[in-house]
Amino acid sequence: MIEQYVWDLHEVDETQVAVVGGKGAHLGGLSRIEGIRVPAGFCVTTDAFRRIMAEAPSIVDRLDQLTRLNPDDREAVRTLSAQIRQTIEETPIPDDLAAAITRALARLGERAACAVRSSATAEDLPTASFAGQQDTYLNVMGPAAILRHVSRCWASLFTERAVTYRQRNGIDHRTVHMAVVVQQMAFPHAAGILFTADPVTGNRKVATVDAGFGLGEALVSGLVNPDVFTVRDGEIVAKAIAAKQRAVHALPAGGTQEVAIDSQRQEQPALTDAQVVRLVQLGRRIEAHFGRPQDIEWCLVDDDFQIVQSRPITTLFPIPETGDGDQENHVYVSVGHGQMMTDPMKPLGLSMWQLTAMVPMHEAAGRLFVDVTRRLASPASRAALLDVIGRGDPLVRDALETVLDRDDFVPSLPDAGPSGPPAGGASAPGEPDPAIVPELIERSEASIAALERGIRTKTGPALFDFLLEAFEEHKRVLSDPLSMQAIMAGMEATWWLNDKLEEWLGEKNAADTLTLSAPDNITSEMGLALLDVADVIRPQPEVVAFLQGVEYAEDTAFLDELAKLPGGTEARDAIEAYLDRYGMRCVGEIDITRPRWRERPTTLVPVILDNVRNFEPGAAERRFEQARQRAQQKEQDVLSRLRALPDGDRKADEAKRMIDRVRTFIGYREYPKYGIVSRYFRYKQALMKEAECLVQAGVLPEKEDIFYLTFQELHDAVRSNQVDDRLIQQRKDAFRSYHALTPPRVLTSDGEALTGAYRRDDVPAGALVGLAVSAGTIEGRARVILDMADADLEAGDILVTPFTDPSWSPLFVGIAGLVTEVGGLMTHGAVIAREYGLPAVVGVEQATRLIRDGQRIRVHGTEGYVEILP
Repeated sequence: MIEQYVWDLHEVDETQVAVVGGKGAHLGGLSRIEGIRVPAGFCVTTDAFRRIMAEAPSIVDRLDQLTRLNPDDREAVRTLSAQIRQTIEETPIPDDLAAAITRALARLGERAACAVRSSATAEDLPTASFAGQQDTYLNVMGPAAILRHVSRCWASLFTERAVTYRQRNGIDHRTVHMAVVVQQMAFPHAAGILFTADPVTGNRKVATVDAGFGLGEALVSGLVNPDVFTVRDGEIVAKAIAAKQRAVHALPAGGTQEVAIDSQRQEQPALTDAQVVRLVQLGRRIEAHFGRPQDIEWCLVDDDFQIVQSRPITTLFPIPETGDGDQENHVYVSVGHGQMMTDPMKPLGLSMWQLTAMVPMHEAAGRLFVDVTRRLASPASRAALLDVIGRGDPLVRDALETVLDRDDFVPSLPDAGPSGPPAGGASAPGEPDPAIVPELIERSEASIAALERGIRTKTGPALFDFLLEAFEEHKRVLSDPLSMQAIMAGMEATWWLNDKLEEWLGEKNAADTLTLSAPDNITSEMGLALLDVADVIRPQPEVVAFLQGVEYAEDTAFLDELAKLPGGTEARDAIEAYLDRYGMRCVGEIDITRPRWRERPTTLVPVILDNVRNFEPGAAERRFEQARQRAQQKEQDVLSRLRALPDGDRKADEAKRMIDRVRTFIGYREYPKYGIVSRYFRYKQALMKEAECLVQAGVLPEKEDIFYLTFQELHDAVRSNQVDDRLIQQRKDAFRSYHALTPPRVLTSDGEALTGAYRRDDVPAGALVGLAVSAGTIEGRARVILDMADADLEAGDILVTPFTDPSWSPLFVGIAGLVTEVGGLMTHGAVIAREYGLPAVVGVEQATRLIRDGQRIRVHGTEGYVEILP
């Protein structure tokens, strides 16, 4: 069975990763593309690696230990991986395997200079490149040296960096195997890297070429700065020629050496313009073959390009599917940034949101985007869109304006009709009826009650027919003109007050204080209600001690145990009452697959305990009343100052009308989302019962597997009692990979990802710029929290987190300020920060990386920036 150990490169292709690893499979695929030259060589297969591993049984035990290690335990990872490497390198290669490698080497020429390159099965994947994680050895000569370096490549599967990379990408060490590629060395005049898409902006129509003299190792290792060429549509549009003082060359006896470049050649281009354009043409051919943008290593030998590696560029954010064959340009705006949930969603969550959304939404990497191209094309709708978006999130507006500045990317269309009133304009909007708020809440609750009654008796295919009708009712409730009128009344009154009071009184964001403790805000009530729960629990020491020992769990069993303790019945009843009202909520609640508080009530336990520790009895009522009085005092102050101005009575009367309006309507801003999530919980409960039936029928191993099917696919599965197991596994793998991608605020059909900029010069040096959403200045300890379950807050702490949605509101009662990476003026975190009077700055790029947990920071909620204090 010698043949299974060595395969010629031209015998393999990209479908054989399991046999020859990612690098070998890609090289085999490259060698089959017309016009692409790949140095001759062969692959030592993964069967050979498994044979070696079998020769050293002690490795199996060490692999098991390695799998159980915490990736942050660097010392343990370092020690154990070094032991595994040493064992592999010291294991003799069996004679028949050595003979097979030597015979293949003879076909290249026994004394041929070769590159010996690691090729792992988890490498050069569409979702994880593993670039630089395993080893490559250049200019190796002679059978003995080749065999020695093959062993080193096998061992390099367990370098500390490779082990840590796999752990962080959720890949089991025991499932990865190592092949080795042996190729004839190329001795190039120049070498480098070609990206068939811009690796920084993501633009698929722009290619970049990095080039230097000698072997590409000088560039890869960072020894020299390369020449950089940017190519678009077959033309060089930018180039920067570096002073290349050193190069790496092959030595006649084997190995490589750094050499100095003659001073007269240092600033000469490594490639001519014509060569750059020709190289990019080859790259486009390779990209077309593999079906995605590529990171390509190339060598120039006698004016002929040889390709020594091609891997997918895994850092690019995918482009949403349009259905028009990419014939038109498109501009997409992120839904997740508006909904304060930029994490990837599972397929069922995506499809449910799409089916219940008011506008078409497109998916990419587990996120949703809205195509705004048509609205940008018409001058009137463009102005209205930019105005509304700019008030909510200036970064999105700036990103859209950046696209609009590109000539002809967005076609200009004539206005379809009247543009409507200017958003947030200078004149006071018309008078809505205050009575519509309780009426709308009553309508929504009646609709949810009807859904609950109707869904109880539905199972199987009949359930899905019922749900499709329920989705239409869902959208009807959301699109109710009265509901939109109430939402806009509160938002426009806020904008009017901020604009006019800054103009008349020179005061920024005055509406922030005027909205404190506004009525009918279901989200702020949710945070205060958990303080009331803490009041019930605080006097019961045995209950507090029990809760401190509760483990993170998905069931409600701890509530039954709670009732057995003195005071436990009252505590359980308080928690149950809270869950009856708010148990449909959770972090990332727009994704129906996320576990709700009712499903995982232990999520609330740390927050309840924080409230028990940090607050006195009656805190909820006191906080609400104190904030209401602050708002009332602010109103009196503003009106008295206005009356002292010229034409003051008119200004005060207008301001009073707007203050009344904002206090009447701004709380309702949170209610439609509560209604959506309430409906989602009913949908989910019904679908999970269908999942239980599929598990009982042996169709699915686990209920949660339905999360990796779309709504229609789940409907088909229930009807046919069949599921494609491979599809679910592929979806799980893809979902895991999406976490490594950061969604942009704006994305174009060229693949360009734009995050926008504030373009401000009025902040102190070193300050982190964001959007001012809740007035005031606060200084305190930063608590950088990525998961609500990890919250451990003290009074006066400032919460720093990627994003918050309504489920984070219970934490807001215990903090002094808020900083988020994502958010806008009217997103939920901003609304609740204002409701509680917390200075807040949102949209601070990379806040959780730039601010360390425990640092002292100062949040300027009126001016919109954060200072890190010494």
